[in-house]
Amino acid sequence: MSSIFFTAWGYQVSYLEFISALTSLIGVWLGTTGRRVTWPWWAISSALYGIFFYQANLLGSAALQIVFIIAAVRGWFDWAPTGAKPGRLSNKGRIYWFLALIGSWVVLQPVLTRMGAAATWIDSFLFVSSLIAQILMVYEKYENWPLWFVGDAIGTALYAHQGYWFTSLLYLIFTLIALVGWKNWYASRIRTQ
Repeated sequence: MSSIFFTAWGYQVSYLEFISALTSLIGVWLGTTGRRVTWPWWAISSALYGIFFYQANLLGSAALQIVFIIAAVRGWFDWAPTGAKPGRLSNKGRIYWFLALIGSWVVLQPVLTRMGAAATWIDSFLFVSSLIAQILMVYEKYENWPLWFVGDAIGTALYAHQGYWFTSLLYLIFTLIALVGWKNWYASRIRTQ
């Protein structure tokens, strides 16, 4: 899987990176629709990307894939067969999640530094913001999408800086998809009230 699938503009895309990106793109797009079938796609893409990020020494991103697999299992069982029924967090809930994000980010960074990970501040923020966005998605809160937007934009920059152009392009697409998800879930929340 680590052999080269194709080369574009001097960047070599492995079979692993390509299949990881493709399954991830399908899973994220299905997430914008609130369909329950998104979760198996998340699990498959997360397992593949876990291997890819581990090989790239992006340990925070690799560990995050384990969280995504667990969340995929939880999401499959928590969402109704008809899909997500988006709701919103209370203002108090938003404050708690924001404080959890900042606190966890500051705590995780030195851990990644001691482990010898690459890009520890950015990778730790990406880990924490994605973890919280994933939890909010499992709990069907539409605030997951703005957090995905920020995290995916940061991921785009991180992976470009690391030279993983194909994955960086994927995260740029995720950034745009997060806007679609935000709009769709917010509109769905309004219709169900």
